[in-house]
Amino acid sequence: MDNTTFNIKEYIDSGVLELYVAGVLSEKENQEIANIVAQHKEIELEVVTIESKIIKLTQLTSPVTSTNTFSKITTQINEPGVIQLDTSKTNWLAYSGWAASIILAIGFIYQFNQNNILENSVIETTIVNQDLEDQLNDIQKIETILRDQNLTTVALNSQNNFNAHAKVYWDKNQQKVHLDIKGLPEPPEGKVYQVWSLTLDPLTPTSIAVLDRSGENNSKIYTIDNPNVSEAFGITLEPEGGSASPTMNQLHVLGIAKT
Repeated sequence: MDNTTFNIKEYIDSGVLELYVAGVLSEKENQEIANIVAQHKEIELEVVTIESKIIKLTQLTSPVTSTNTFSKITTQINEPGVIQLDTSKTNWLAYSGWAASIILAIGFIYQFNQNNILENSVIETTIVNQDLEDQLNDIQKIETILRDQNLTTVALNSQNNFNAHAKVYWDKNQQKVHLDIKGLPEPPEGKVYQVWSLTLDPLTPTSIAVLDRSGENNSKIYTIDNPNVSEAFGITLEPEGGSASPTMNQLHVLGIAKT
């Protein structure tokens, strides 16, 4: 089997190992599975686990040798001749129950695996639906912003060779900016992005937001108060909590506001 395309988890979830342990497969199929078990420790451990579960489930119904049988064996051992047991009284019902319990145990284990697959599928579908809902909310939010004719759009371009970009939608009347930072990479542990309003002559930076990691929203769109007379906007990468002044070699994006 091609190990580059062989998915161990999918193979375990398929239920074929339960059938292998039960001995209901063909000789060829048993040999193929035996080869796979020998090659993959994780699958070998799964086979051992299945066997253990079946043993535990079948112990209550397994046939038990009676006291009379043991007595007969003991008597005949001490006497010459051939040992004979009264097979007419063999508890075939117990044997039938034992065999049935194996089949039942396999069914339980297989059903358990199938339920796990279904549950994982539901979880994955929920995650996908949540992502789609977040994307729809982003689109609706951006559409609302773009339809506002009173906004000034400021493109923030990459600086210091950082592969980044962002965009500011500035509402001067409401003294707010809508900041889209989807073009910024995730900040490393212990770092945060800080947003600056700038006047250019003289160059004066004023912090208007620290985008705290714990408060980061999924849409990467922030609404920030900005009562400043801004001529430009910039975003730097700073230590958690922010800085009193921008770290210029960590200036990721910068954009000039058109007057």
